[in-house]
Amino acid sequence: MLKKVYRWSSSWTGTVIIVLAIIFFIAQAFVIPSGSMKNTLLIGDMLFVKKFAYGIPLPRIPWINLQVLPDFRGNEHIINAEGPERGDIVVFYAPHERERGNYIHYVKRCVAKGGDIVALKDKHLLLHPNEGNEFVKENYKNQQIVEISGKLFVVDPYRKDHPGIHNDPSVTKDGLQPYQLFDMLPIQIPEGEYFMMGDNRDHSNDSRFWGTVPYKYIVGEPWFVYFSWDENKEIRWDRIFRSVESIEEDMEGKKIEINHKEGIY
Repeated sequence: MLKKVYRWSSSWTGTVIIVLAIIFFIAQAFVIPSGSMKNTLLIGDMLFVKKFAYGIPLPRIPWINLQVLPDFRGNEHIINAEGPERGDIVVFYAPHERERGNYIHYVKRCVAKGGDIVALKDKHLLLHPNEGNEFVKENYKNQQIVEISGKLFVVDPYRKDHPGIHNDPSVTKDGLQPYQLFDMLPIQIPEGEYFMMGDNRDHSNDSRFWGTVPYKYIVGEPWFVYFSWDENKEIRWDRIFRSVESIEEDMEGKKIEINHKEGIY
């Protein structure tokens, strides 16, 4: 029996089926295309994305995005699970691109989920979790909290635990930058949807511009960096086979210098 399985897996048919099964249900390669997640993730980082982190999305044949199973659940997942938690880095299909028929992957950090209220004031992210004021008091004791219309909001809730999150001091209102980078009135996130933002806050094309991401567009979460090189094709050995968590641990307490490129990407 084992010999038959080995011979089958060694055949072209077996190899193709095994590779497609891995891509469909377990892991898929993804290359960081822009600097919106600097310095947590860098341009040229090549990741394996954990496809089963938030359920299992409908399998699609790579490169042509051909759906191979019907969408029985109506949410583009064959197995449902809990969606992203606050603070997770998530790979997803950009909703504004999907509306145009384009299957383009984005990677951002989930900063709010269904029922949460978020706002921006002078670049500061304000979060009121759906669990309410007592939850804020209990879980955000060491962070700045402000009260707005009877609701407690946490100010910049993720910076303490994720040192890659930062702003570009050269981006100012006087520079006629997009207003979405600075201020946003409070909005409540619809159930089953998520508000995504890049760690490179002033250069990230994210939910501030095109809205929330529904669960059906969630693909997975970064697993580990399997290869990385910079724009000069020099290998970044210190990032290879590293998880995002271990990269962030190395950043703790260090001064992060970033050469920002202009624009939103």
